[in-house]
Amino acid sequence: MFENLSMIVQPGDRLALVGRNGSGKSTLMKVAGGLVEPDKGEVIAGPGVTVGYMEQDPDLSGYATLGDFASATLHEGELYKVERAGEGLKFDPARAVETASGGERRRAALARLMAEEPELMLLDEPTNHLDIEAIGWLENELKQTRAGFMIISHDRAFLRALTRATMWIDRGVVRRQEKGFEHFEEWRDKVWEDEDMQRHKLNRKIKAEARWAVEGISARRKRNQGRVRALGELRAERASQINRQGAAAMALDAGTKSGRKVIEAEGITKVYGDKVILNPFDITVMRGDRIALVGPNGVGKTTLLNMMIGKETPDSGTIKLGTNLEIALFDQARAQLDPDMSLWDSLTGDPDMRVSGKADQVMVRGAPKHVIGYLKEFLFDEAQARAPVRSLSGGEKARLLLAKIMAKPSNMLVLDEPTNDLDVETLDLLQDLLGQYDGTVLLVSHDRDFLDRVAVTTIALEGKGKATVYAGGWSDYMAQRDQDDFAGSVVKSKQTVARETAAAAAPAKASGLSFTEKHRLEALPKEIARLEAEIAKLEELMSDPELFTREPVKFQKATEALVARHEKLQEAEEEWLLLEEKADA
Repeated sequence: MFENLSMIVQPGDRLALVGRNGSGKSTLMKVAGGLVEPDKGEVIAGPGVTVGYMEQDPDLSGYATLGDFASATLHEGELYKVERAGEGLKFDPARAVETASGGERRRAALARLMAEEPELMLLDEPTNHLDIEAIGWLENELKQTRAGFMIISHDRAFLRALTRATMWIDRGVVRRQEKGFEHFEEWRDKVWEDEDMQRHKLNRKIKAEARWAVEGISARRKRNQGRVRALGELRAERASQINRQGAAAMALDAGTKSGRKVIEAEGITKVYGDKVILNPFDITVMRGDRIALVGPNGVGKTTLLNMMIGKETPDSGTIKLGTNLEIALFDQARAQLDPDMSLWDSLTGDPDMRVSGKADQVMVRGAPKHVIGYLKEFLFDEAQARAPVRSLSGGEKARLLLAKIMAKPSNMLVLDEPTNDLDVETLDLLQDLLGQYDGTVLLVSHDRDFLDRVAVTTIALEGKGKATVYAGGWSDYMAQRDQDDFAGSVVKSKQTVARETAAAAAPAKASGLSFTEKHRLEALPKEIARLEAEIAKLEELMSDPELFTREPVKFQKATEALVARHEKLQEAEEEWLLLEEKADA
């Protein structure tokens, strides 16, 4: 992992700890927190300094409730801190430990750490299993604390908002920069550029010295043995250099094109007991759409996602799936990975039947590839191939699942929390692949930065069955949410105002319409406004005169999306006119 590594954390430091998956971030944090002993060297804390570590998999044995665990180290007068943290992090302190989910256990561990208020908090992926509201609460608490903290996180927006310095672990070495995570990628690229330059100079020097050794050494053998030894030392220096780990060779194949209309949902509803998940909801998903589902934990995002892809049946309403759909699913729980199967068997066997694979090849988008070679493309080494899945870090499990779903052609990607535990480089690559993917993407995520980079449309589930469709990603949704105008800064046309005014009066005069038609007439003005907003956003994107030469694939996709939305807008306007005429009649 690392050797002869030294680092200093100062009082009040606000640190991002970054590095590739498997580089040793969590191990280094556990060593710093005293949970893991180093093989040699020592860890020294200042006199009286308390260090707290948020465990990824906390041991709650011996505790009856989550609250008992979270308050175990507190005095009676401090118990309010756990209740306050419970409200902010959205967990119930009275929840019995044996019935608590993994996410609830992690939130209890985070609440315990926040309530203990140590001088230094070590936070390993604290935003996993938190929804965006809880992430906002935690972000605000950390901004106000006087304690120091070190954070490992995949959430770039979270790191940018909180950190003032960055520690980067790379090939066993820790570098520190007195700037927050916002400046990390620029710093990393400069370090790598300098490293490449030094390696290039070293290679040139070795080449020149080797040429001298061949051409001139026989005449000056005794006088130049020192130069020969120096050449050997140069070669040893080059051999001792540890090459950088490259980016994962991920690729997506959209396979056969699906039909133009991928999903059409009309008036769908869902209720569990006395909890309303979804009131009548309509949406049409076209080929190539990038749609994000956002909202608090437990509000029904995964339920709606499963209804949209036909895995769950709505209580009422209809859902029609388009033709030629090939769906690839990335599930939040990583249920497609059996922890007891090896990486090899996970790719060649059948995890649903718990059957190990006997083959040494895996079909990758229609072509056979050796298992070891394919695993190396996703940054696994040969020694890991026969190791059990349970031995992998969270980021490595995410990469393995990506390897599984990317081996098969698909024209619809369904991604439920895909960013958890992934490092910055893999996130960037995944984002680029989704931008080039010639298929449809449905995404559930609490990663605000990733939502902004990927989503073109956002479905916000806000509780009590309310689901609203917005144009754009997370920032666009936030900008529009508090405005009376659904389309935000997009100026409404007179036709739009007329349609919405007519729609407001529609229930009173729509006696000639069926229930479904009445609902559709009321919903169409918002759908039309959303399409107008999406068209405006695409036109703004395409107004960049250099887009075609700089990113031809993106330009082509934007062109196709603009044509598709104009067609959808025309269809929606015609449907609205027909229903209006029928209602008037």
